[in-house]
Amino acid sequence: MKILICGKGGSGKSTVSSLLAKAMAVKDFDVLVIDTDESNYGLHRQLGMELPDDFINFFGGKKKTIKRMMEFFKNVDVEKMESEPIKIFDQKWGFDDLPEEYLTTKNGIKLLAIGKIHDFGEGCACPMGVLAKTLLDNLDVTENEVVIVDTDAGVEHFGRGVEQGCDAILAVVEPSYESLKLAGKIDSMTKKIGKNIYFVLNKVDDDNRAMMLESLDQLNVVGAIPANRDISRAGLSGEELNLNLPEIKSLADAILRGN
Repeated sequence: MKILICGKGGSGKSTVSSLLAKAMAVKDFDVLVIDTDESNYGLHRQLGMELPDDFINFFGGKKKTIKRMMEFFKNVDVEKMESEPIKIFDQKWGFDDLPEEYLTTKNGIKLLAIGKIHDFGEGCACPMGVLAKTLLDNLDVTENEVVIVDTDAGVEHFGRGVEQGCDAILAVVEPSYESLKLAGKIDSMTKKIGKNIYFVLNKVDDDNRAMMLESLDQLNVVGAIPANRDISRAGLSGEELNLNLPEIKSLADAILRGN
């Protein structure tokens, strides 16, 4: 199963990705976490791992990937982009095909980072988005394997078509007007591509939980994670998250039942 985690910036996508990955590993799944956020430098710390080398370097780096993209544009009618998305490669991959030098591993979890922005003026993140989509479209997963994709903030990845290669979408919603409105947009776009969509509330307390549930009345809310001082402290200091939250276990169970 391939699960994509999305939501507003700061909503807790990486926190949920990390905790969900650990919950799935406890259930004896082989877990691959794919970091597709070019500006996130905290996910690996929450997993207690070193940040692996950018996977895009396996394909020659950003410049060579851009050249492949330009070649694609020469041969494809821009009006047909929706039906003929950009591809970097066509071959199928399994967990065992991923090059070890671009992975870090700990406690049954593997981490792969598509690519990061490292320097001023190096260009946009478009090549990383293309690679993320191509990999997810071509990644074969067995019944005992789970892929968790931590995305960049907002909905640009929907425009790139990254969600198409996943089985389920999990949107993290924090107690803010912007996050609640974004949830509705995510729900609409996900239903258009026929994927299962789940929502989890994050940083909730007794007061805002009721308001959020009322606002999300028609959406598939499968869990709520309370505001947690230990999570906040670990996030601030860049420490590994080692919390066994019942809410995360219930979230994992709900997603597995739905697929």
